[in-house]
Amino acid sequence: MGLVMSGTGHGQSKRLNGKGGDVLIVDTHVHVGKSWFEPVETLLFQMEQNGVDKAVLIQYGGNYDNTYEIECVRRYPGRFAAVVMVDTTREDGLDKLAMWAREGAVGVRLGAGERSPGPDCLAIWRKASELALAVSCQGEAEEFASQEFHRLVEEVSELKIVIEHLGGIKKEPETDYKLFQRVLALAGYPNTYIKLPGFGELLPRPRIFRGQPFDIDSSPPAVRMAYEAFGPRRMMWGSDFPPSAGREGYANVLRFPMERIEFLTNEDKTWVFGKTALSVWRFK
Repeated sequence: MGLVMSGTGHGQSKRLNGKGGDVLIVDTHVHVGKSWFEPVETLLFQMEQNGVDKAVLIQYGGNYDNTYEIECVRRYPGRFAAVVMVDTTREDGLDKLAMWAREGAVGVRLGAGERSPGPDCLAIWRKASELALAVSCQGEAEEFASQEFHRLVEEVSELKIVIEHLGGIKKEPETDYKLFQRVLALAGYPNTYIKLPGFGELLPRPRIFRGQPFDIDSSPPAVRMAYEAFGPRRMMWGSDFPPSAGREGYANVLRFPMERIEFLTNEDKTWVFGKTALSVWRFK
C-alpha cells in the first residue's frame, strides 16, 4: 500500500493519512546543543524542509546540564519534548531527576547497564517510573540481549522503556541476527518500545555515485524482524540528527524508511512515524 501524504510544501506539515485521520510526524531521536552538535535552529530548518512537526530532544552522552533542552521546549511550545540525563553515580541523582521533571522533562536517557549507588541499584529506574517519565535507553545489542536487562525490564513493569537505535545492532554485513533475536525477545514485555533509525545506521555507506541520486531499493532484514516482534504500535522513528547528516542526510533518513519499507501499510506508518511517539512522549 502506498503512502498518502498531504501538505508537503516548505514550512507545511507532512501528514500520514490513516484510519484515525491525519497524524503528525514525530522525530523521536535528535540532539541539540550550544557547544556540541547543532543549535535548535538548525534542527528546525530540517524539520520544516521535510515536514516533521515535532521532535524529542535526546540529551547527548556526558552532558548533565539540561538547561538548553528545557529552554528549547519553552521557546517552541508543543514542538519539542525533552529527555534529560543525570549523573547516576552521584547520591543526588534521584533529586536531580525530580528537579528536571519539575522543569518540564518528559523522559530520562539511561544506559542499559546504568545502575544507582546504594542498596537499590535500580533506584534511578524506579524514580523515573514514580515521576511518570519514559526512558530512552541506549546500549549495545549484547546488553539488551542479556538476562540482567530482561530482569530489569520485568522489575520496572510500569515504566515505559524505549530501546534506541534498533537495539544497538551492527551494520550489515556484520549484523548478528541470533543476537538480535535475543534483543527482540524484549517485545515480550509490554512496557518496551523500539526506535527505528535511518538506513544509514543499518547499511554500509555506498560509494558516491556522481550525477545519480542516492537511493536504496529495500529495507534491511532487521527492520522486518523488529516489526514482526514489536508491531507498529511499539515502533517509533528517530533520525539521530545531526550524526545522521554524515550518513544519508536528514531528508533520506526520513524518506527511505517511509518509502522503502515495503510491508508497512499506511495505517502502520501513522503509528511508526507519529502515533507511537505521541503515546509515549508528552508535548506541552
